[in-house]
Amino acid sequence: MKVVLFCGGLGLRLRDYSESIPKPLVRVGPQPILWNIMRYYAHYGHTEFVLCLGYRGEAIKEFFLNYSEAMANDFTLTNGGAEVQLHRKEIQDWTITFVDTGLSSNIGERLMNVREHLVGEDMFLANYSDGLTNMDLNTYLDYAREKDRVATFVSVRPTVAYHAVLADASGAVTDIYPVSKRSRINCGYFAFKKEIFNYMESGDELVTTPFQRLIEANQLVTYEYNGFWQCMDTFKDQQLLHDMYVRGETPWAVWK
Repeated sequence: MKVVLFCGGLGLRLRDYSESIPKPLVRVGPQPILWNIMRYYAHYGHTEFVLCLGYRGEAIKEFFLNYSEAMANDFTLTNGGAEVQLHRKEIQDWTITFVDTGLSSNIGERLMNVREHLVGEDMFLANYSDGLTNMDLNTYLDYAREKDRVATFVSVRPTVAYHAVLADASGAVTDIYPVSKRSRINCGYFAFKKEIFNYMESGDELVTTPFQRLIEANQLVTYEYNGFWQCMDTFKDQQLLHDMYVRGETPWAVWK
């Protein structure tokens, strides 16, 4: 299946990086988070990617145009440097389509703008470009096929310690509790049938209006995952993932 990745956002809450590079290119260890997400999908055999570009899209193009397998993997140099024998190759079987989907487009518009690149796909995958997981993708796809709805997405417990507050009309608090104990959030990892476009109109934000239409038609389900998932939404998130990498804790690297 083809994998659509939304790479065009401004990443305003990651401003320390996003003023110079787009968020998908912020590194987790030696490679950008985008590379880690693509490597995750490739591990499960999904190596055809459609990148929805926007802000600093040229930087993402340059990264892949200048990508060196030798810089990413171990290799043996012989014949005075004339020959390089790679011990492993990561992306040689990837097919990547780069599409400018607009600087200020929302997620729904970006998906609509790559529709022509999904012709012939009865089902395709889609995702944000800022979240890592160790979820077994095959198990998830089995679930999506079993439910047989137009759209499936993964929901997780929030990783940020927000508290929800309930109050009566007078403002008196009746309850306060960690959101993570009672709520789940959409973390992406979408599986869409081609019929998803029947529920979309020009200008729609994907998870608002189209998803409401899907709900009304009983065509939206979620896969509740309780294992590792971590987004990189802020500088603090980036530091958390970087520190995990330094400690050798990389649960998202399912290919290792």
